[in-house]
Amino acid sequence: MADSWSTDTGEAVYRSRDAVKNLKIRVRIQRVTSTAVLSQQLQQQVSAQQERGVIELDTFNSQARSAGDDEEEQVVGWQEKLFSQFEVDFFRMESVCQSPLDRQYHGEITALERAGGRRNHRIFTYTDHDRFTNLEEQHYQSLLTPSQATPTFLVERMANIRHRRQERQRVEGNVTKNRPVTWEPSEDFVKNSHVISTPVQTMYIMGDLGQYGRLGQKENEHVLCTVKADSNGVITVKPDFNNSKGSYRLETEGEKREVWRLTLENASADINQEEKEREQHMYKDLYVRHKDYLNSLVGQDFEMPPPGILRLLVNGEIVSAKGYEYDNLYIHFFLELPNNWSNLPFQSLSGVTQTCRTRTLGKDNVAFFSHPFNFEAFFRKEDETEESLPQWPVLYFEVLSLDFWQRYRAEGYGYLVIPATPGCHSLTCSTWRPLQCGTVAELRRFFIGGAPELEDSSYVRVPGTFKGDRLSRFGFRTETTGSVTFTLHCIQHARAFVDASSLKKRRQNVLDQLGGFSQQGSVYNVLEAFQRARKRMQEARESLPRDLINTTATLTPESTA
Repeated sequence: MADSWSTDTGEAVYRSRDAVKNLKIRVRIQRVTSTAVLSQQLQQQVSAQQERGVIELDTFNSQARSAGDDEEEQVVGWQEKLFSQFEVDFFRMESVCQSPLDRQYHGEITALERAGGRRNHRIFTYTDHDRFTNLEEQHYQSLLTPSQATPTFLVERMANIRHRRQERQRVEGNVTKNRPVTWEPSEDFVKNSHVISTPVQTMYIMGDLGQYGRLGQKENEHVLCTVKADSNGVITVKPDFNNSKGSYRLETEGEKREVWRLTLENASADINQEEKEREQHMYKDLYVRHKDYLNSLVGQDFEMPPPGILRLLVNGEIVSAKGYEYDNLYIHFFLELPNNWSNLPFQSLSGVTQTCRTRTLGKDNVAFFSHPFNFEAFFRKEDETEESLPQWPVLYFEVLSLDFWQRYRAEGYGYLVIPATPGCHSLTCSTWRPLQCGTVAELRRFFIGGAPELEDSSYVRVPGTFKGDRLSRFGFRTETTGSVTFTLHCIQHARAFVDASSLKKRRQNVLDQLGGFSQQGSVYNVLEAFQRARKRMQEARESLPRDLINTTATLTPESTA
């Protein structure tokens, strides 16, 4: 028989969109020890003796009642009150009723006795309004758990998750109320009260597993099933419904260790097809209305930039840095906006990452920053001359290291040109640092931390303030260090992208060119290459003799003809 028992006594969580008041559970308990077998044999003997007229009818009825007491089945609804024998004996006396709920139970029990008695004997319930709380559940431990099992710390905290009516005081008029403030909380009360929980309603289906004739004793009451429900439609049943599994095994304690079989089934009425379709249409209509409401709040149109302005939004991340000499790295970075670019007044275009220790990954020491940054810039084309070409913002950064004595060293400088094409870009930029020759400089860098630094970080590229034709770095010694990886998400926003008819027109300004070529390639690279080719053509033209230029100009129309 041991193979037919269900050993999975854990709780199950269900989610229902139906009202929890429609929940019904069929509970069935049956005694399976030798007492039940003896009762069945005794009933057969009593039936045979009655046919022969050996015993009287009263003796048969008492023995038959004892035999039928080994099994009971009840269908229990949500928060349906089924009184136990102890409650019937207790609330029968009106003098013990203190609260309005007690007086209500007194009236219901009186009405049941007038109607012929209650329909249940061993199976009864404790609702959410009864005095039975989660604290008392430790005393009424379910027999589904082995007696030698010790509850864990989490089980104890969750069992004491609510403290309803544990601190009660008497006031005038026999009216009780909870204490809103506990002036002298105990240590256990402080620990249990800090557990975050969602308000739930609890219901306990109990069983009186005492011997026949001795029902109504508190030590024989045991929890058969615990049902919890919250306002979100989440229903927790412990233990779960049997379904296709075997029955649960209940074993009492004491001198007579009796074994009972417990079966739990979901007896809720199924919704018919018409009501199900009506409910689906109602939920669909509700979702559509909610979607329309959200659309009305957000709107259908994006905020468009003014005509002739390109908006650039960049959401970036400094992913990692690797290949540097020292540990505890951090990065300073700032964004330089070229001519015709502007940003919002309150937006900062610089930042610094956290200090990150490196870890060995393959042959390199890698520091993972995962530092996010973002900025928004606007481009306006003011000069339409040929030499005025659009320049994209540049991100300059400096990698530094910090030692135990709070000394920092410059590990490398680098820059990153913001991509001209929208989308996601993953870029790795190599860095270098200034190098001072000699052993003394290396010793100073190792012991003291001093090292050559750049006064202007934009010197790694052509500075924006440089006005000459050529930037000479003759005699400037550098050393290649590591590399930094960036991830950029670029968004370009302009009216030229939205107006479909503008794509068919001849593009006269830079913004239209951006709108046309942003999906085909880098506009900045195309225009820059065009400018270099044009300069080379002009230089080659100036280097030619004057006579050859005039001859070429004279022969050109004839050749064309």
